[in-house]
Amino acid sequence: MNKHLQFLRESYPPAPEWGRVMVITGANTGTSQCSSFSALLQHNATVYMFCRSETRAQAAIADLKEQTGKEARFVHCDLADLPSVKRCADEFLSKESQLHVLFNNGFVFTFLRRALALTILQRRPAQPRRTATAQGYDLQFGANVLGHFYLTTLLLPLMQATARPPPSPPASSSPPPSCTGTRIRSTTTCCASQTRSARRRARSERVRGSTYLYAHSKLATVLCAKELARRYGDEGIVCISLHPGQAKTRPLQARSLRSCAMRAGTDPEAAGWNGKYMTCWARLYHNNPAADDEAEARKLWEWMEEQVRAV
Repeated sequence: MNKHLQFLRESYPPAPEWGRVMVITGANTGTSQCSSFSALLQHNATVYMFCRSETRAQAAIADLKEQTGKEARFVHCDLADLPSVKRCADEFLSKESQLHVLFNNGFVFTFLRRALALTILQRRPAQPRRTATAQGYDLQFGANVLGHFYLTTLLLPLMQATARPPPSPPASSSPPPSCTGTRIRSTTTCCASQTRSARRRARSERVRGSTYLYAHSKLATVLCAKELARRYGDEGIVCISLHPGQAKTRPLQARSLRSCAMRAGTDPEAAGWNGKYMTCWARLYHNNPAADDEAEARKLWEWMEEQVRAV
């Protein structure tokens, strides 16, 4: 394919299918601010925003409504509190009978060192910062990985049911539209290549800097996505992890994010990328070898199952 045509295709992926139900976590910051998901509303998708802050979520919903004329729906969800995740999933399941795409977009990055430096420069007392989840896990791992894992497993039966092909129509009727499966798209970053063990230091311990712990959580996100793809790919579930781009900055960078997120969640071609990793401009990318460790991915999945079993 001509390079220019390929560039245009990746910059403007096909429109999402009409009538789909889609969930986005953490959509009140970053992605919604650069209109990454406005195309979903423009094409009549039912969009749910699972967010911790209702105030910011409602502001984002109002902004999207101004852009598209369509209104997203808010459900409270604190990914750093597993019972909150359960309540969120229960509320959604009481309202919808289908789920086509789950964008695991929310994430936490605790800039502890940067905050300390700014406090010293400004000569004022440091504000207490949250560093652990309600259950005592490192905040970045708990919200970025364990919270999303729990949410995904709670919504997975509905996605499996949605992915099943409809009953065969009578011979005289028109064939149903082709099914490309339901999608789970998890946000990670290039930081995923900076650490090797995905389960180490999940409990909150100040033994490493926040950048290490963030990278640790992002490696776990990639491994979890690969394991989900391995376990449920035969049931029509497509799981893709991706680098989100720079969500709050210049238009070119914002377009990179839209391209990546929209292609992973809506492009029919992406249905064949189960378990893959996408980087900026919607390009497939071979991640660090640690992210391909199937044994570690399986152990991580089983460990997380144990953590959420008693919730």
